[in-house]
Amino acid sequence: MSYSPFLESAFNDTKLRSRHVSPFSGMCSFCTADCAGTCEIGLSGVLGMEMVYPTNTGSNQVASEKDLPIDYSHFNINGRVFGAVDAPADSEKATMFNIGLERTYGKRHPIKMALPFTFPALIKLNWKDYFGAAAMAGIPCVIGEDARSNDPEAAYDEKGKIVSFPKLREILDSFRRYDRGYGEIILQCNVEDDMVGLPEYAITECGVKAIQFKFGQSAKGTQPAVPLKSLEAALKKQAAGMIVHPDPSDPAVQEAYARGAAPNFWVYARLPMWTEETLMKRIGALRELGLERVYFKMAGYDRVDLERVLRIAIAADADMVTYDGAGGGSGRSPSKMMNEWGLPAVCIESALVSICKRLEAEGHTIPAITLTGGFASEDQAYKALAIGAPYITAIGLCRAGMAAAMSGQMIGKLLEEGRLPQHLQKYGTDKESLFRHLTELRSLYGAEADNISTGAISAYSYLQKMAFGLRHFAALNRKFDIRYVDQSDVIPLTRDAKAILRGTWFDD
Repeated sequence: MSYSPFLESAFNDTKLRSRHVSPFSGMCSFCTADCAGTCEIGLSGVLGMEMVYPTNTGSNQVASEKDLPIDYSHFNINGRVFGAVDAPADSEKATMFNIGLERTYGKRHPIKMALPFTFPALIKLNWKDYFGAAAMAGIPCVIGEDARSNDPEAAYDEKGKIVSFPKLREILDSFRRYDRGYGEIILQCNVEDDMVGLPEYAITECGVKAIQFKFGQSAKGTQPAVPLKSLEAALKKQAAGMIVHPDPSDPAVQEAYARGAAPNFWVYARLPMWTEETLMKRIGALRELGLERVYFKMAGYDRVDLERVLRIAIAADADMVTYDGAGGGSGRSPSKMMNEWGLPAVCIESALVSICKRLEAEGHTIPAITLTGGFASEDQAYKALAIGAPYITAIGLCRAGMAAAMSGQMIGKLLEEGRLPQHLQKYGTDKESLFRHLTELRSLYGAEADNISTGAISAYSYLQKMAFGLRHFAALNRKFDIRYVDQSDVIPLTRDAKAILRGTWFDD
């Protein structure tokens, strides 16, 4: 059997014409001469290189379509009927509502989390409600890389350094207006952001206290290339310091372009080339400017690299490292790279537990670790916290969190237009009755809660559902604080699952 998707995809609205498929190639087993090219191969014949990337981007999210042969469904959640951990053995007191979900992380400037979740890096779609909901729920959230490209008013000096980025204040304010002392908003910087001095600008001009340094491109694996439609666009990107291929300033290329014979232009984001020395020096300089907390973003790369990043984090007193597993993603990742690259989150966990045990044996203190990569439901989150215990501090809910923010925004629009869908009308027909957590938000924000957008309420409500589900599973295991969850709380159902827990999956 094949775990890979066939050569049809929601990424590109492609489909196979036959129900008979060759499992290895993913093609129709019977390929006919009268086909106008409905599959991935046919569209590649039109778009060529552009078909490496999804064509359905814009107001959409994109995630892997591969049926991974190992994931959290290989585990069930355990349960117990005796005693209580971190609570009196008293049925009146040991209740689901008394289960602690707060976490605290960070060495130099600790941060409290009200829930063991994060909203990982995004700066697309309904980002305003995404960050607002994070503040209301009391969890960290991350502004995605290259956020400055979303601001037409961003300005640079003659050396290419950023001197104006007014939209950054708007982005930060989407969190700060609801900040209640839990979590924080973090600015992610890739190598291009760092080159133009975004960290310095953010710290000194906008009061940013936390920056996430990115190793690689997470779900993308490597930096993307973006096609450009004209010579003028290519020259503009090159003038901004970007790598453009072919070189639009080359007279021969310009001459070929004028007669319609030049290759297509592509702009390429640089690969990060951090080393321990350069990164430690960079972090030290930013701390002198006022940076308080340091975050790293890593993906499902080689296990040697997983460990190296963690060692750098320890040396740099980093506060949190996020590992992003295969199967997640949200943006314009190369289609095959999203489907066929990287370690799944559950495999990253198995590697990290072994790595962390070894580092602890050497006398190191492990920073907080967040795991992300396709998580959407409370059972997945509970299993991940258990399998990675005691090292996994939080679970990142990226696409799911944004899906809640987007659907809530649309529901609000339909309410205003008097077009609420039939399937929702049985739960309520106005904002007050439909959004069940609005009254709870009033207890936190008073009358201001009535001005909170439906997208933010929706993402907040989704987080409350996730938290409530965690409390059910914790109570099921008689553990009344999330910090006591461990590997005994999951039941391996397959040989792979047993190997994951033993830490021998890679050996096997």
